[in-house]
Amino acid sequence: MANRVRTNPAEPKITATDINPLDNVQVMYEKNKKAINTTVTVVLLVVVAVFAYLKLYKAPREDKAATAISFPQRYFQADSMRLALQGDGQHQGFLKIEKKYDGTKAANLAHYYAGVCYLHMGDFKNAISQLKDFDGKGTMVQYAAWGALGDAYMESNNIHEGIAAYEKAAGNKDDQILTPLYLLREGMAYEMNNQSDNAKKAYMRIRDEYPQSIQARDMDKYLARLGQLD
Repeated sequence: MANRVRTNPAEPKITATDINPLDNVQVMYEKNKKAINTTVTVVLLVVVAVFAYLKLYKAPREDKAATAISFPQRYFQADSMRLALQGDGQHQGFLKIEKKYDGTKAANLAHYYAGVCYLHMGDFKNAISQLKDFDGKGTMVQYAAWGALGDAYMESNNIHEGIAAYEKAAGNKDDQILTPLYLLREGMAYEMNNQSDNAKKAYMRIRDEYPQSIQARDMDKYLARLGQLD
């Protein structure tokens, strides 16, 4: 009797292949529905928030900052450093722009301009502060900013930091204008610091790597003065 019961065709065996995989998914979803829905909602809210920030806040703010900085840039080009820094009463200067539009590309660039303005005005402490706040990565003035910082340090009699800044300023091997210029200043700073061997290396780079540069014309004289005659 027991064998007949187990083999009764009216009671078919259920195998794994008879189970619909979608049923398992449905069961899992029902068990975790609250957590899944919460996660999806949070992700959607983050996506919407990021989109709103970029399109409705950041982009318009970047546009306003770019427009604002165009006015002190004109004063800067005309060598009106004080107006470029402080504004003219109608248009904001670099100092206000870097605060009002903090976090924008224009505000970052304003630090560079402000640093150069202070450098020209002889305020080397503020020049250093502004140039150190500038993030030059990915900008066209990255190496020029390092060079200006080197000048500010040298004017402040901080030769060690000046040399370090000039080394970075001369870091673009493809720049045929700025790199030999800052190599020259680097070499002169090394000489002032009684590091003649390092000065020779800087001068030799100008002579050998940038022979067409203005600075290269006098390199034999510089090297001869240091005892390098070849």
